[in-house]
Amino acid sequence: MLSAVSRPYIAASVPVLREHGVTITLCFYRRLFAAHPELKNIFNMPNQESGIQQQALASAIFAYAANIDHPDALAPVISRIAHKHVSLGIKAEHYPIVGKHLLDAIAEVLGAAATPALLAAWSEAYGMLADALIAAERALYQAHGVEPGEYRSVTVVRKQKESETVTSFYLQATDGAVLPSFQPGQYISVAVDVAELSLRQLRQYSLSDAPGNGHWRISVKREEGSPAGLVSNLLHDQYREGDVLWVSPPCGDFVMSTETADTPLVLISAGVGVTPMMSMLQGSLQQHPDRPVNFLYATLDGRHHPLKRELDRLLLQHGRMQSYVAYERPAANDCVPQDYQQQGHLRLATVPDALLPQNAAYFLCGPAPFMHAQHQALLARGVAERQIRQEVFGPSLLGHLQ
Repeated sequence: MLSAVSRPYIAASVPVLREHGVTITLCFYRRLFAAHPELKNIFNMPNQESGIQQQALASAIFAYAANIDHPDALAPVISRIAHKHVSLGIKAEHYPIVGKHLLDAIAEVLGAAATPALLAAWSEAYGMLADALIAAERALYQAHGVEPGEYRSVTVVRKQKESETVTSFYLQATDGAVLPSFQPGQYISVAVDVAELSLRQLRQYSLSDAPGNGHWRISVKREEGSPAGLVSNLLHDQYREGDVLWVSPPCGDFVMSTETADTPLVLISAGVGVTPMMSMLQGSLQQHPDRPVNFLYATLDGRHHPLKRELDRLLLQHGRMQSYVAYERPAANDCVPQDYQQQGHLRLATVPDALLPQNAAYFLCGPAPFMHAQHQALLARGVAERQIRQEVFGPSLLGHLQ
């Protein structure tokens, strides 16, 4: 609990962070990388260049300050950040480094307004957050049986094109060991050496297959012309069957483990957001074959529909499963109802009621505007907030607290 002495200073910081947050985070990263250039191997440098990371950190600091007396609101965010940090190999010794440069950045940007009392309050607040994250991450590292920053070597045993832009990579342990199990919906970090940056870069990819199949599978989307697709495009272009990758343990708490077997499951996704949903779908069908599962998906057209053959096969095999697909701009050879059922963006208001039962557990994954639209549509249909879970991409882990 934040001390009574510090609380008013943190509360007073909220409007300041609204105004100066991005300036503070720009200063922070400049200081951090100047003093510790090796940390560039952990951070997403294209996001640094575009300003996405700075914006996200500013939002996170603001959200933390605004919610510091609401531990129930912060707890799920702490969990998600801890999982992300474990996938990146963050260590306890990184936290004092970050804290020092964050406080120095606040002092530099705010100048005389950054009084010793204000900086002491932020030191206390940051310390609370660091302690919570370190404890959560320590527990996750211990559960995985790995040291912080320890990655395992895997071999690409199969590479399969799934759509115009998505390719799957099937991975097995290079040493022949059995890969650890995972919970459907989790992801791994993949480490790739990027020659043009002279850095190792880490990216997170959802596991797109069910556990227990003797391999891990990631399905990676090519992002042409986008700095955000730097690592994904290298995987597409340079990695072949037989090549070796270094990967983290499975992480992420966007999982369905808390749901009961008799609760209907509704999986709603768009684009490459289909990948964790396919894992959840297959996991549910394996573990609870009698559980009703409705799979709703939106994409551009049939050529951009990854894992479609796999979905069609599962539909034929499982009578308790239904699917509903929206193609934004169907191609000439895309047919209704065999390939898709709705043209344009996915509109839940026109989806048959049987596919959206009131008592279901709902999972959303896709671009942020898509998830927001579906979330609002579900609430409008009377689905309770507690029934809806959604994945959070990239650095925007604290944005929903604002």
